[in-house]
Amino acid sequence: MSRVYNFSAGPAVLPEEVLRTCAAEMLDYKGSGMSVMEMSHRSKDYQNIIDTAEADFRELLQVPDNYRVLFLQGGGNTQFAMVPMNLMKNRVADYIVTGQWAKKAAKEAEMYGKVNVIASSADKTFSYIPDLTNLQIDDDADYVYICQNNTIYGTTIKELPDTKGKPLVSDVSSMFLSEPMDVSKYGVLWGGVQKNVGPAGVTIVVIRDDLITEDVLPGTPTMLRYKTHADNKSLYNTPPCYNIYVCGLVFKWLKEMGGLSVMKERNEEKAKILYDFLDSSKMFKGTVVPRDRSLMNVPFITGNEELDKKFIAEASAAGFKNLKGHRTVGGMRASIYNAMPKEGVEKLVQFMDDFEKNN
Repeated sequence: MSRVYNFSAGPAVLPEEVLRTCAAEMLDYKGSGMSVMEMSHRSKDYQNIIDTAEADFRELLQVPDNYRVLFLQGGGNTQFAMVPMNLMKNRVADYIVTGQWAKKAAKEAEMYGKVNVIASSADKTFSYIPDLTNLQIDDDADYVYICQNNTIYGTTIKELPDTKGKPLVSDVSSMFLSEPMDVSKYGVLWGGVQKNVGPAGVTIVVIRDDLITEDVLPGTPTMLRYKTHADNKSLYNTPPCYNIYVCGLVFKWLKEMGGLSVMKERNEEKAKILYDFLDSSKMFKGTVVPRDRSLMNVPFITGNEELDKKFIAEASAAGFKNLKGHRTVGGMRASIYNAMPKEGVEKLVQFMDDFEKNN
């Protein structure tokens, strides 16, 4: 069977070269006589896998020396709790709510202290990024929290807020490694890898050294302390070994492609093809204010639910999979992550053009 064009928001498309390497090494990893799935996480072979993955990740993102890189489990929902448990010393935090995931994170943080929503775009179904230029940052706030790219709504925060010296915590799950970032502007950035980096099961946390302390909220479990994982180099317990190995292969692939500046150019080129079509189409339209559009997640609608359903069904039959929008908003969404080839976007646009002419 030939491969389809998979526009899923996550778990999402992986580079074909990476999948071929996984297949080739499935039964015997580099002469070890076993699969990475079967390997002890305390073995020399595995130590080399995780060390190389971290080194390549650091190189790609140019992570400064005073930041730790942690490969954790538990996904975004665990980070929604881990962040306040570890950082909310004064029991106050400021949240910028630009979508479903930031909203969930703010709700979770309320279990641990006072949450100030200092900006929100909920009034227009999160279809834009609110003005973040002069925010009322609480003097007692321990950190300011954002979700930088909103997978469901297709918006991106392009200019980071001035946090008035408070650590910035950012969920970058759906834009991870899609473009260069200045890590030094963040206290913590983290992302589930299943959107743009690897198979579900790993969350990568990049955290500044001074934010890793023993001083956590009372009752914080050992497994939910950043210090536990930093002190043990992500090997406190059995990590998601195979998934970290696949992430490591993706990091190698990204380096071979030319790094994050090249990926950004490629992603801008792909997104432009789709947005230009949406802007010129009489049938399809994007749902996001143009200046805030994401390079990764592109939601669009026809304005007619029956027509949306027909389009999704016909697109799926033609090999364009997972274009249905998130259940909370409906419509369509094309996620065009790093591993989506340009030809996938071109063929989708051609299909949309044909569909418009026929309907």
